[in-house]
Amino acid sequence: MRLATAADEILPLKDPRVQSNPAYLVVILLARVVSQLGTLDSINPKVIEGLYAADLAYLQDFYNRINASESPKVQVTCPQCGYRHAVEPEQAGGL
Repeated sequence: MRLATAADEILPLKDPRVQSNPAYLVVILLARVVSQLGTLDSINPKVIEGLYAADLAYLQDFYNRINASESPKVQVTCPQCGYRHAVEPEQAGGL
């Protein structure tokens, strides 16, 4: 999956399928940004429609995580003093 562009989020709003059913937006959006899915040659709305609900939910969550404008924070408690504070988790791969 690649990062979404403004066009990825705006252009699907003009699609008649989205206009008649706003819930279809996620299908069009994921079809635009998912770059590879298993051994499939291309990703289109029909492919996204055919996913199991759990797989669709995973892709939605991943989309939201990589396209979030702010870094995720995790609440932690210091084991020595008990102070609670928010920290950014370390990115996988050391990024």
